[in-house]
Amino acid sequence: MNTNLRIQNTLNIICLIVSGFGYGQNTTENDSISNKLTEVIVTKEKKMFTNKNGNIKVDVANSILNSTPNTLDLLSKLPNITISADKESITVIGKGNPLIYIDNQKVGMNDLNALSVDDIKTIEIINNPSSKYEAEGRAVILITRKFSKKEGSQTTVSEVASFKKEFNNYLGINSSFKKNKFEWKANFNYNKLSPWESHKIDYQIPDEDIISNYNVATANTKRKQFIFGGGLFYKINEDDYFSINLNSKLQNELFDINTTTYNKNGDLENNVITDSDNKDQKNFINSFVNYSKKIKPIDTQLFVGLQYSNFDQDLSSLAQNNFNDTPFEWALNSNQKFNVGVFSGRIDLENKFKNEMKLEVGGLYLSADANTDFKIFNFATNTTVSSIYNFDEKNSSGYAQLSGTIKKIVYSVGFRVENTDILGKFKNDKEPLINKNYTDFFPKVQFDIPINSTKSITLNYSKSISRPNYSSTSQGSTYINPYFLYSRNINLDPTINNQISSSFQYKDKSVKLSYYKNTDPVYSSFTFDNENNILIFKETNFDKESGFNLEFTLPFTYKIWTSTNSLSFILNKIEDDSAQFMTSKPYLYYYSSNEFKLPKGYVISVSAWGSTEQKEGVFERKAISIIMGLAVSKTFFTNWNCILSYNDILSNTIYAEKFTINDISSKARYLVDAHEFSIAVKYSFGKIKSAEFKEKNIDDNSNRIR
Repeated sequence: MNTNLRIQNTLNIICLIVSGFGYGQNTTENDSISNKLTEVIVTKEKKMFTNKNGNIKVDVANSILNSTPNTLDLLSKLPNITISADKESITVIGKGNPLIYIDNQKVGMNDLNALSVDDIKTIEIINNPSSKYEAEGRAVILITRKFSKKEGSQTTVSEVASFKKEFNNYLGINSSFKKNKFEWKANFNYNKLSPWESHKIDYQIPDEDIISNYNVATANTKRKQFIFGGGLFYKINEDDYFSINLNSKLQNELFDINTTTYNKNGDLENNVITDSDNKDQKNFINSFVNYSKKIKPIDTQLFVGLQYSNFDQDLSSLAQNNFNDTPFEWALNSNQKFNVGVFSGRIDLENKFKNEMKLEVGGLYLSADANTDFKIFNFATNTTVSSIYNFDEKNSSGYAQLSGTIKKIVYSVGFRVENTDILGKFKNDKEPLINKNYTDFFPKVQFDIPINSTKSITLNYSKSISRPNYSSTSQGSTYINPYFLYSRNINLDPTINNQISSSFQYKDKSVKLSYYKNTDPVYSSFTFDNENNILIFKETNFDKESGFNLEFTLPFTYKIWTSTNSLSFILNKIEDDSAQFMTSKPYLYYYSSNEFKLPKGYVISVSAWGSTEQKEGVFERKAISIIMGLAVSKTFFTNWNCILSYNDILSNTIYAEKFTINDISSKARYLVDAHEFSIAVKYSFGKIKSAEFKEKNIDDNSNRIR
């Protein structure tokens, strides 16, 4: 029997001819076996990376990336994304800190740490987000979670043994169950980690006749993490659904910091050894409820989402100093508690008209309440400094966006209005330290102009904002030695960005040119406390920043070889009256990911990235040599998957920078424990079968916010 299956998409009609030998429609009562063809499954091999106008989409679920032990390490393997040395922030090359979304909800770094990699379907790096996204950030990292199209249950047990300077272990269990319209998911991870880091800073303060340097030779951490989550998804009908999700990360860590310091103040010289014992507890929980409904009389899709997050940190530290080989003496005993709770609610309405025009409107309300309880006892002066600081922020916003097509030109025009109300006050003060209320208008315009079936041009303008994270509202500080202190800055202002860009797409390859200008950008700075003879290192607002970014995205496939390559030529200029302007020159960022599909189910992945020397006006950063990674994957007996990975093979993850601010010259060097060999094993069991409930509208973009 020959069965002709015709599948039509928006571009063409593909005719598939399926031949089944031994299957027929004519059977007799004497047939002992009925050969009946009940189902035809059409499968297509998915690419790990796809590119459209420089926006890169990554298939995590069906690639070797699925074995990465945690979400941050996964993101660090993607093009144009870098993770800070302390793993507290994410940067998109040429874009700064991005917005992060999981499905329909905006999340932060703690949510990423609480998200299981095995729960991720795709990750998309969006360079020109629309007005529907919050105005914060010039780029969006959109993470879409898995939802099953088939019934049954499945459980995956994973174990990752990671060998760095010390042994790290990741154990995970991920389970799902689906029956008709109902789906349940749960995950649990237990990680026992031993990260290591080292850094040194040499600085000079000519006006004070000070020359000093310190070297954190060892910062060893013993960290335990419990990560768990669960969710319910109920498909009401083909257009409507309801979901509720909760995830959490509980972390305890002990870390000892050993620092050697040389300090010369005039004629006085000291060699100091500082030992500090630190204990840090961080608990994070995030929950959200989503409801989507099709209002059929007016052909409008309604989405309502509620979210609550809470982060609680308790950090205690006890430090002692040894001056010039004398006995150790106690220096400081500190206890810092920080808690922030954030509630947000959003509503989106989407209406599609018969002429393919689409109108989207919506709003968001956010309320954040942060509290800091700060107490430090100084052994030398026998005094205690304590304070309680409260921070309250409310954000209300609304947006409208119109998109459609005029003579084959696809347009999207929108704006967003956001009002922010901030109040920061010490408990014992009568007047608030911070009292801000401001409203900003954020327009966004994009045109996609097709040249022919394989070529197109995109033009884009956008205005966005980048606000300080909530941890910046705390008074948190880190004692390095008697002369040096890391500190927060509760007076940070948001950064305003304006950007215009144009891109050219040819098939799956693209080139993009962007120009941007930032007001009040945030970078690290020095201030010197004359009274206490302490240099304070903290983030502050600089005057301005501007630059160009020329980005090439060049994927290709040849037989068993699939490659994704990205090249960015960046000219970035940072300026501030307090800083010495050195020079601003273009630098290159490069990335290449290569996958080889070999016989018998073996998959080999080779990746490399790096950058040339960066000269950005105020800051000069050393080139990052080639960071190479290698992974080999193999599936055994259908249910077993094993992956061997070797990351940062050449041990080149070293960051170095120099700058002069407030007449203080600094050279810094950071070493990251990225040289790693790991073995990942996954075993999946359960029974999956075709679902009786047919989901006609499910596709990769069903939860995408535009």
